[in-house]
Amino acid sequence: MQEDALWPRPDIQALTARAVQAIQIHAAACEEAQDVTPQVAEALRQSGYAALCVPAALGGAGATLSEFGWAQEQLGAAGASLALVLAMTGQVLGSAFAARSLPDAMLQKVGRAAVERGALINAVASEPQLGSPSRGGLPQTALTPEAGGYRLSGHKTWSTGARALDYALVAARTPQDKVGRALIELSAPGVSIRTTWNGSLALRGSGSQDMYFERVRVGGDDVIAPQPPHPAHPAWFWTALAGTYLGVGAAALEALIVYARERVPTALGQPIATLPRVREACGRISAELSAARALLREATRQFEARPHEAALPLLAAAKATCTNAAVSASDQAGRAVGGAALSPEWPFERLLRDARAGLTHPPSDAEAFERLGGALLDEAPQEVRVP
Repeated sequence: MQEDALWPRPDIQALTARAVQAIQIHAAACEEAQDVTPQVAEALRQSGYAALCVPAALGGAGATLSEFGWAQEQLGAAGASLALVLAMTGQVLGSAFAARSLPDAMLQKVGRAAVERGALINAVASEPQLGSPSRGGLPQTALTPEAGGYRLSGHKTWSTGARALDYALVAARTPQDKVGRALIELSAPGVSIRTTWNGSLALRGSGSQDMYFERVRVGGDDVIAPQPPHPAHPAWFWTALAGTYLGVGAAALEALIVYARERVPTALGQPIATLPRVREACGRISAELSAARALLREATRQFEARPHEAALPLLAAAKATCTNAAVSASDQAGRAVGGAALSPEWPFERLLRDARAGLTHPPSDAEAFERLGGALLDEAPQEVRVP
């Protein structure tokens, strides 16, 4: 189809290619450091990828949700850890502009910073006692009013790319016991980042460290009042995850193909690519990834056409399907190559670990498929369109 031949746009392809190159060059260093080093953080900024989801009116690429999902697959294939750092910037900005969920002045500020200097941002919400904020509950991190503004104090966990970030949108309890957010420049006095990510099973290079805020001064204009949920926020977040982990699965298939063509056991006398079980594994993985990719594409297209709550169940299912496809791909690839899957000389063991991280992000498989099943059972037939 002509539409597919022109999709995604050339400018988005070029922007994505620069980010892929930065990840490929620096991923190994971050895995070894178990953090995003300052040099790598600057390389991510210089790639310009932060501008991907900023509207064209502010100088960004104005990527659609579908284009964002495509781009994240390319990044995920290059390296999941750094892909997720950039994914968080993309989903925060993409959803904020789509929902207009930040004040206009704040949108202009973070949007222009992303375009002009590649500034990176993430939304930090998880806490040691709270767990995943997707399940509700009031954070212990709190905003305390004072003359002309607030003071922010608290502790956040799982802050992806913490030391690479320029800004954080921090979920905090307001004096009215509601959940608001504060835009914090992470160079501000009172902000500290502590290394807690060493020894992580997966995503070792993502630098998902803990953040501490000790009476950080916050101006009144940098506080976002409690808001009702907007469907753009889960839509962009789930797309970020689905695309990234789909890329991990694609990388597992590619690694298997390369290994199978190169590996020639003396007992066989020819590449293991000739073995039926290896050929079957490649075929199964390819089919599963293609199905997941098609579901993600359809789900994002449906949300673009109708960006409200009724389009979310299919996106939730797409997130679960893509992450499970990555888990299956990395597992099947490991089984096909045997002992090589345990060797750090090949990427199989890292891909196997990173793929499983996708299962820990909300929504869980049970919640995702319950959402879609519930929509099919409870809503009017025209509300749910399943490809």
